[in-house]
Amino acid sequence: MPVEPVFETRIDRLTILDEHGRFDEELGAGLIPDEDVVALYRHMVICRHLDEIAFKLQRSGRMGTYPENRGQEATSLGAAYALQKKDWLVTCYRENAGLFWRGLPMELVLLHWMGDERGNEIPEGLNVTPLAIPIGTQMLHATGLGWASKYRGDDGIACTFFGDGATSEGDFHEAMNFAANLDLPVIFFCQNNSWAISVPTRIQCSAPTIAQRGLAYGMDCIQVDGNDIFAVVKAVRDAAERARTNQRPTFIEAVTYRLGDHTTADDARRYRDDEELEMWKLRDPMIRLRGWLDARGLWDDSKQASLQEEAEAHIAAAVQRASDIEALPPTEFFKNMYKTMPPNLQQQMSTMRTSSLGRNPETADQSAVS
Repeated sequence: MPVEPVFETRIDRLTILDEHGRFDEELGAGLIPDEDVVALYRHMVICRHLDEIAFKLQRSGRMGTYPENRGQEATSLGAAYALQKKDWLVTCYRENAGLFWRGLPMELVLLHWMGDERGNEIPEGLNVTPLAIPIGTQMLHATGLGWASKYRGDDGIACTFFGDGATSEGDFHEAMNFAANLDLPVIFFCQNNSWAISVPTRIQCSAPTIAQRGLAYGMDCIQVDGNDIFAVVKAVRDAAERARTNQRPTFIEAVTYRLGDHTTADDARRYRDDEELEMWKLRDPMIRLRGWLDARGLWDDSKQASLQEEAEAHIAAAVQRASDIEALPPTEFFKNMYKTMPPNLQQQMSTMRTSSLGRNPETADQSAVS
């Protein structure tokens, strides 16, 4: 029997505005109106300032562990800009820029990391999910949301974000398998920032690109420069068109970098060398976009100074709203767990005692409660 190829493909890498300021006029023509580029840049600066303040809040003991978004703003922001309001953003925990662009109040993210569950109460109509801390679970939720949109015929899409490390989780493969085999309108957006906490991508994936993992499921796959917001917008728009037209999922690998530690509980100096960090600082998406604006006369230092003052006031107000929120009574913990509270929780709420340690709250010695 002759040997014949049964499958051949290639994976393209998309860049429109590179780290040296070169802009592909053909691919980038009309992609984002100038006034929108200015708005996106302004948004990046404000989000970057939030990161700086959140870091200080954690270090001063006013907030718990916090994962910086610094360096990865173009990924979720570009996606949020390219998608429609009816589409779902299904995030993990480094997508502040996209969530805030969609309209999520900044104080909710601060409350989340302060340990206040009200930070997860998403306002009606935003179509974003609460931050997902377990690695990879949100991809299954996105597949379910995409399935629901297809069933209802509402032309909606679910776009889920995750890191390179999450592609080693079983949840990732189950979500990809369902989405591909059932023809669901889902965009799998991998933010490959080179590190899964302290584990480098080369150990997470032996293939030349993480995007190749989508090929096993018959998906369209592309790698983009994740620090190029123009490339992100184009890739997501193309994927969204495929999803709406053909009900097919797409895998996007956005190559980016987290300039900070994994979280404030991490010290990246223990596993990452200074040379690598300095190289990626030069590829900062915010610096790149500022250069594009300067070259076209759309921005200058006076506008930057004014924006910095605006950012400081904006973030200070968000911190104030999060800090001044009124404390809730302990009963609120019970009320938001189930639509209909089960009897055991009703009993616990009324007595403020638990039988989980083998003690009946109806007969236990109440004097033992402090």
